[in-house]
Amino acid sequence: MSPPAGGKYKESGTARVLGSGTSGIAELLVFHPVDTIAKRLMSNKSAKVSLSTLSPIIFRDYASAPLYKRFFSLFPGLGYAAGYKVAQRIYKFGGQPWFNDIIVRNYKDKFSAIFGERNGKLMMQASAGSLTGIGEVVLLPLDVLKIKRQVNPEAFRGRGIVRIVMEENFALYRGWGWTMARNAPGSFALFGASAFTKDYVLGIKDYSKATWTDNFIASIAGAVASITVAAPLDTIKTRIQNANFETNVRGTTVIKDLLRTEGVSALFKGLTPKILVVGPKLVFSYTLAQSLIPFFGQYV
Repeated sequence: MSPPAGGKYKESGTARVLGSGTSGIAELLVFHPVDTIAKRLMSNKSAKVSLSTLSPIIFRDYASAPLYKRFFSLFPGLGYAAGYKVAQRIYKFGGQPWFNDIIVRNYKDKFSAIFGERNGKLMMQASAGSLTGIGEVVLLPLDVLKIKRQVNPEAFRGRGIVRIVMEENFALYRGWGWTMARNAPGSFALFGASAFTKDYVLGIKDYSKATWTDNFIASIAGAVASITVAAPLDTIKTRIQNANFETNVRGTTVIKDLLRTEGVSALFKGLTPKILVVGPKLVFSYTLAQSLIPFFGQYV
């Protein structure tokens, strides 16, 4: 996120938590169904996806149910998703500027010497995003539970979250390496492409003065770049995480099986719906957070 206009006023930590957390909840309610569709498409191991097979893949047991039941079937794991999305947005909106402040304070001269002042600024934004993405691994258990509820509810077998955490322990961090490998370039591309668009395309030097339209354009560019770069690793991570808890699937095994049975194009399964939703999702949450944080800042 950009710093406050003028760089003088800084909202309290409480305001940032309330603003970004609220934006995460709103984003979840609007975009969770599309996320479920993307996850189910990525987890589909059928080599071919056609119009005739699309409904069973997306709606599963509710493929022939009435429309309203099919719609609500796209909200599995909403409780886990809420915990993950709110925590992720609070971390993402607050974490990237914090990492960027550290880099600027300690390494600005080095970045400027290597990339030049203008490009160094972009690289610091992107690098801060990459560090934020890597640190997101701490939220992995919530992401794992959310994905399993979306694509493999049988893995729960009637167990509640407390029992699952006690029984599975570090199994909930399965795929942590692949998650970091996906998040590092993905977040680098997200913040880097967004900053590049604002600087080189829109000619904005002070990002805090970007208009809503400027942020819309930059967010779309960053989102498309991020999702495209991270898509192959995201598919691998999803398949590792949606297996049954007792199944220990190695990433290399997933890659070999996927390439052998489905081909290289399978690495990009679900890419189109994710691209279609990530742009609006990012703009939605960014705009809402930027509006709510100053609002809460007046009271806390």
